Amino acid sequence: MAKLLFLQTSHLASPIHRCAVTAILSVPKPLPIPSSLPRLLFRCHYRHIGLVALSSPSSLREPSRNLKAQAFDSSSSETKTGDEKEQRLENDCKENDSEIKVNSEAVKISDEEYPSGEFQFEKPGIWKTFVVKLRMLVALPWERVRKGSVLTMKLRGQISDQLKNRFSSGLSLPQICENFVKAAYDPRISGVYLHIDSLNCGWAKVEEIRRHILDFRKSGKFIVAYVPVCREKEYYLACACEEIYAPPSAYFSLFGFTVQASFIRGVLDKVGIEPQVERIGKYKSAGDQLIRKTMSKENCEMLTALLDNIYGAWVDKVSSAKGKESENVVEFINEGVFQIEKLKTDGWITDIQYDDEVLQVISKLKERLGVQKDKFLSLVDYRKYCKVRKWTLDLLGGKDQIALIRASGSISRVRGPLSSPGSGIVGEQLIEKIRTVRESKRYKAAIIRIDSPGGDALASDLMWREIRLLAASKPVVASMSDLAASGGYYMAMAADTIVAENLTLTGSIGVVTGKFNLGNLYEKIGFNKEILSRGKYAELLAAENRPFKPDEAELFSRSAQRAYQQFRDKAALSRSMSEDKMEEVAQGRVWTGKDAASRGLVDAIGGLSRAVAIAKQKANIPQDRKVTLVELSRPSPTLPEILSGIGSTLVGVDTTVKALLQDMTFSEGVQARMDGILFERLEGASNSNPIFGLIKDYLSSL
Repeated sequence: MAKLLFLQTSHLASPIHRCAVTAILSVPKPLPIPSSLPRLLFRCHYRHIGLVALSSPSSLREPSRNLKAQAFDSSSSETKTGDEKEQRLENDCKENDSEIKVNSEAVKISDEEYPSGEFQFEKPGIWKTFVVKLRMLVALPWERVRKGSVLTMKLRGQISDQLKNRFSSGLSLPQICENFVKAAYDPRISGVYLHIDSLNCGWAKVEEIRRHILDFRKSGKFIVAYVPVCREKEYYLACACEEIYAPPSAYFSLFGFTVQASFIRGVLDKVGIEPQVERIGKYKSAGDQLIRKTMSKENCEMLTALLDNIYGAWVDKVSSAKGKESENVVEFINEGVFQIEKLKTDGWITDIQYDDEVLQVISKLKERLGVQKDKFLSLVDYRKYCKVRKWTLDLLGGKDQIALIRASGSISRVRGPLSSPGSGIVGEQLIEKIRTVRESKRYKAAIIRIDSPGGDALASDLMWREIRLLAASKPVVASMSDLAASGGYYMAMAADTIVAENLTLTGSIGVVTGKFNLGNLYEKIGFNKEILSRGKYAELLAAENRPFKPDEAELFSRSAQRAYQQFRDKAALSRSMSEDKMEEVAQGRVWTGKDAASRGLVDAIGGLSRAVAIAKQKANIPQDRKVTLVELSRPSPTLPEILSGIGSTLVGVDTTVKALLQDMTFSEGVQARMDGILFERLEGASNSNPIFGLIKDYLSSL
């Protein structure tokens, strides 16, 4: 029979903020670090905002850590110019304020401890220009681009934090960012034309792309945005561009932000299901959707803080980009403007043009830059430009190498037979890569790039230990993308330094677990189940046809409390904080990167470039010396991916088919997932109860 684990639903909006945060936690001398620790053995999964853990010991050498946590944002130097657009660009690139308030006290922001990793465009000299032209003459056929071409990129749908191969569909964040860097230095590229449509990614990825847009503009080349469908994320990117165009029939819905929480307790009552939930942490709202009909005070407080942060930050960034006061942006949102003509009149977009008309405008922009006008505008798309090597543009790194290990998706211990590369984090494969880096002398440092809501707790613990061992031999920096919560944060806290975006969702240090009592449902439908057992607590999770007995409820509660203490204490040790201090920031609460930094859960604010700069600093590599990032997670074409690409092209149902096939393949641990609910099957009893399968299907359809 199946047992249930309730973990938090991921209906949180990721907030952003323009401020960098510095919080220094100090004591007269470092906390004592024990020579050995219990090794945690887990029976359940870390998921976004949820963790259930049962533990037992393991020895571990603890790398030394200075007892303070500081957060800094990437900043750019202020230079005054007479040109209004350049001044706006400077304001956009400037991520820091001079000071912020932490605990009602002004704290001066400093960039002394961690380098910013800010992009500095260096105009190529005569020799480098000659070398690049020479390499272009011998470039491979698919690398050849006409002089004066415009790079076009369609930003739409999901954006993965993993590298994509030729058989993979969708967009890749590292390849998008790399294209911006290559285009900035490529003498054949005169500008960029961004077609921004409905985005389906987190705010951290949006912030990373926006940063690269602003970096590209430092090259002096133009970048134009075309937005047929525009909401808050799309406009957040578009306003970083030099000009914004939209068709007359464009859909603009800049009406503000919402955060929603759903509750199904009423549905469960009607069908005769009683959820019995034990949660540790007052902000642990994972079980709320099952046991409550309305939002709790603590959950409301947490979601309100997230909503206020994202709303305020969006207003600040947009007002800075468009040269308007914050009050004007708020008034614009509250007016509910959707007429394209008014958007143009009030200066929110540059002009109303169809796609072909925008291309004519681009031709004029090329003339303005002194690029020879062609009869036909030469365009190079995203996929073709991904094939242009850095070698061709003389953008290769130096001799010093830094390993980059990407960890994206849900965490599992082993890969399923139908899983494709890049579909998630497989513990045994990631551990193999970590050991390769640790045993190799060629890597001066390592960066773990995390974009994960968590997953298998045992795998998280094993990876935590391997990252700790790696950190004992060479500098390790964790770089967070959209999400690094629960198991994702568990991995990150093993690194020497943690870097997160302002908009990253992280933390979620708390426990919630429970089971369904299906007794009333069984009675309604005439279903009966009898259990024979040996052992006082053998039926603790097996007997879903009755509620907990008093002694079972007590054991269940104590095990959950113990699980929380293990998670909290291990986080406190990893972050060099006292248990009491960690308790203040735990309680199951989800933090943004900015707020996590001010509370010691994160060290620095920034993207991957800042993580590289910090890794160089930790490895004693001069900041002005180039390094080579070695991708250890580069995907390779496999038969499942090839078939997936063919199916996507011919039929468009590959995702559905793979999901159905995956559900038919059982392995140990959590298998079926629903928003906020994980169903854990007992080994050898996957299909023992058809009623439970019906309930799962019903809840999954909500």
